[in-house]
Amino acid sequence: MRYFKPSKKLGYLLLGLLLGGFVLNFFIQAASLDMNFMSVLNWIGKSYWLYVGGSLFFFFVLLAFSAILPNLYLGPAVGFLLVLLLGIANYKKQSTTGEPLFPWDLMLVKNAGEMSKITKGMISPLAVGLAVLVVAAIIWLLLKLPRIRVQLPLRLLLTAVSAGMIAGFIVMVSGQTTFASSLNYQNIFWNQKVNYSQNGFVFAFTGNLRQNLLEQPEGYSRESVEAIAAKYSALPETSSAQTMVEQPNILFMMDEAFFDPTRLPGITLSDDPLKFIHQAEGATPSGYLLSPEFGGNTANVEFEALTGLSMYFLGDGSIPYQQRVVKMSSLPSIVSILKERGYQALAVHPFDETFYNRNRVYPVLGFDRFTSEKDLQDAERITPDGYISDKAAVQEAIRELKAADTPTFLHMVTMQNHFPFTKGRNGPNTITAQGVQAAWKDELETYVQDTKLTDEALSYLQQELKTIEQPTIAVFWGDHLPALPAGIYTDAGWDQQLRLKHETKLMILANFDIGHNPLGTLSPAYLGPAVFKLSGQKLPTYYKMLEQVRAQLPGLSKNVLVGASGELVSLTPEQQALLEDYRMVEYDLLEGEGYAADLMF
Repeated sequence: MRYFKPSKKLGYLLLGLLLGGFVLNFFIQAASLDMNFMSVLNWIGKSYWLYVGGSLFFFFVLLAFSAILPNLYLGPAVGFLLVLLLGIANYKKQSTTGEPLFPWDLMLVKNAGEMSKITKGMISPLAVGLAVLVVAAIIWLLLKLPRIRVQLPLRLLLTAVSAGMIAGFIVMVSGQTTFASSLNYQNIFWNQKVNYSQNGFVFAFTGNLRQNLLEQPEGYSRESVEAIAAKYSALPETSSAQTMVEQPNILFMMDEAFFDPTRLPGITLSDDPLKFIHQAEGATPSGYLLSPEFGGNTANVEFEALTGLSMYFLGDGSIPYQQRVVKMSSLPSIVSILKERGYQALAVHPFDETFYNRNRVYPVLGFDRFTSEKDLQDAERITPDGYISDKAAVQEAIRELKAADTPTFLHMVTMQNHFPFTKGRNGPNTITAQGVQAAWKDELETYVQDTKLTDEALSYLQQELKTIEQPTIAVFWGDHLPALPAGIYTDAGWDQQLRLKHETKLMILANFDIGHNPLGTLSPAYLGPAVFKLSGQKLPTYYKMLEQVRAQLPGLSKNVLVGASGELVSLTPEQQALLEDYRMVEYDLLEGEGYAADLMF
């Protein structure tokens, strides 16, 4: 029993770890509530058992670190710092995108090196200095604290107890047990902002560990999917093609954080940054893309555009690439549809190939080859610290299309306009902005300069399309609005006009006649059938269904619904029925048995 003999020093350590657990939980909750300590106290007053439960969870995490590492103080220090980093990451994500941190976001840890490039300039020197001081103080404290000797059996016991309590907590919360409910916990997966604000970070984050993308619809079966397939298969073929082109090259160009900054009310620019787009949009199909995201989560816009599956049905905060698609062997998409028609499928992304697991997701979707930043060593960067330019990305796409000896689908995701908008990152700003607060002026003018460069790249693309012998159609759109200072959008009044916070520029170019009918506002899920119709290609049954939904709900988003005549506040029975069919097929493809893969594609 001498191995388990307690000591005062060990008792003080355990008491310190318990206190540390409460402090960490308070801090991470403050990070979730914009560092408003009164809001944290109000939350604790209403949800004290959730606060106690989360604090005990952190206590056992610190205890586990303490027991595992040789120095009993070093372990908790490491654990403390990791939780602090988690809270800071949550705070930064919320201030940038308006969304809390989710478990699947941690998959980006493997991209820490590239993330540091993306966030360069976003962390103030003062914050870095304070972090250094905190680490130095912890090291000094570790050296000064009295040593505690704990025999191996006691270490093993503490480790086992900690591991058991941590695992039990995760099972209790993620399994939505009766005991978790008795603590006033409710997994509000359909509204993650409320989920985190009501349950607190620890319970909400843990509850998301076993989150499905979407719940099984009532009546799901093979027969129900067969009935949906038969209904839409019987619809007649429709086409808006001016010129029938059997197998044109198709280029998707999803441009990072691109929207039209001239739409911001109250701000006057010294020159039009989008001269080409504004001149050309009346002569070719153009309009707006209703992005399901704001300020980030590029992969979700890409997911919609490639698969035709809508984020509207998925759990709030979902990232299908990281939660589901990466685990699949195949998923029907525009890629697989065109591959069956004799196309080759290429992907280009001038950045790290592992971001959002693209290197693993693209083969699932059917891409033959993926060109990433590592394959573009000589590509132009406007400045050494900048991203590969949009023009260089377009040049790579044109090179691939000209070299192809078969019809080609090429999907490209650019990076030039990614935040931070540090002055000089893409060369000198040539356009000034009036009407914006001085604190935000440099960032806005830098972003406007970026859009000007994209506009020039798009003009270059139009000219190069004329030099490609094969019929080629190019679909250009912005993935989401940029993560500019929130005050810019607040001053514009867009916090109450969510449609404007989610509309990016959409334009379709071609080297053959595709007419100039306006596109209006479209969700990315409809881009596949839209380009098929413009080029006169036969629609698979799945695209026929999407066209029916598009006719009723061209803008389908959790943030705002756009009908044929404008924004909607409610759905008609016909629209509800269409969405029920859509939801059933989406569930089948993502979480169900995949019957629609054979029946509708």
